[in-house]
Amino acid sequence: MAKASDVKNGNILRFNGELIQVEEFIHRTPGNLRAFYQARMRNVKTGKLVEYRFRTDEEVDIARVETNDYQYLYEDGDSLVVMDNTTYDQHNVPKALFGPAVKFLKEGMNVIVAFESDEAIMGSIPGSAELEVTYTEPAVKGDTSSGAMKNATLETGAEIRVPLFINIGDKIKVDTASGSYVERAK
Repeated sequence: MAKASDVKNGNILRFNGELIQVEEFIHRTPGNLRAFYQARMRNVKTGKLVEYRFRTDEEVDIARVETNDYQYLYEDGDSLVVMDNTTYDQHNVPKALFGPAVKFLKEGMNVIVAFESDEAIMGSIPGSAELEVTYTEPAVKGDTSSGAMKNATLETGAEIRVPLFINIGDKIKVDTASGSYVERAK
């Protein structure tokens, strides 16, 4: 067990039986009261925000979390199969850990997965992905106004809005967090 003074931003704690990630951890010393640590933490599984005050000598359980790069291989029902790039071990990771960005995952992409005692607790994909447009309506000349957009289907099956000059077969860069078009891939 560690003391509250050992906690840093980004640490993952076991708090009330749940895994939570510390987002903000501030030492406060109000006037004539005892010092304490004000913590803003987010539940790893539910995403719920938790605020708590730790005494300076309070014991906390810092979880041992291993974060590593993995290569996405394929989808298997409600989970994704990923491979460790160094040991070539394969793991099944729940799709829900990646959130809505999972629809932009392409085979062979590198992802980051965090494990706590053989249980996957967090997953993230790169901030942008280069994907090919498999279907979009052709643009009609003169059918434009400033910033006109149309629907496009990508090679992963995701649908996004793209500018009118994008055609079938073009490679585009997509922001995986917001699901929006960024630019044409070079």
